Amino acid sequence: MRTEKDKYIPALSYDWLTAFYDPVVRWTTREKTFKHRLLQQANIQPAHRVLDLGCGTATLTIAIKQAVPKATVEGLDGDAKILAIARDKARQAGVEIHFDEGLSYQLPYTDTVFDRVVSSLFFHHLTTENKLQTLREVRRVLKAGGELHIADWGKPHSSIMRAASFPVRLLDGATTADSFDGLLPRYLQEAGFVDVRTGEHYATMFGTLWLYQAQQPE
Repeated sequence: MRTEKDKYIPALSYDWLTAFYDPVVRWTTREKTFKHRLLQQANIQPAHRVLDLGCGTATLTIAIKQAVPKATVEGLDGDAKILAIARDKARQAGVEIHFDEGLSYQLPYTDTVFDRVVSSLFFHHLTTENKLQTLREVRRVLKAGGELHIADWGKPHSSIMRAASFPVRLLDGATTADSFDGLLPRYLQEAGFVDVRTGEHYATMFGTLWLYQAQQPE
């Protein structure tokens, strides 16, 4: 049973805003640029099984399948309404992707089944406790040497970006605090990942967006 602290938060915090998610992300976050770079960073191969964690409307999920058609690509999200949009977008794009409804800190997968886990603009929705539990779950489902690649809000790299991040802090609430404090790399290390790296960052209308990567130990 979900407790109040585990209550699911929709992509833009309020269910009625779900229909606006795609255009908001596209217009405000330099989506095409940072997701293209995230895919380059992940270096997905045709034989890989890939999970898009917190896949939302599947923009990234579809892009992965289109870029590497022979890879097995799956998406997971906790929002049934947004998954319906994702499935429809995948059908329209003509790509075969399996979607699951589930929570990131209780992944419905067996151990060591994925070569890559990717995630975009998702982790800041989680409480600190659930961020850490999610990272432990990602480690559980990754194969030895598998990799996690994340794009999300992080420490503002200027005073302008600090001010720009205020709407996200206001809309998404307390769960964003540790993200904007730049603590995600520390959490990756605490969860047992190795070769933790902070990559490129992007100035957006809502603050600094960072790329991160980490590896499951061999």
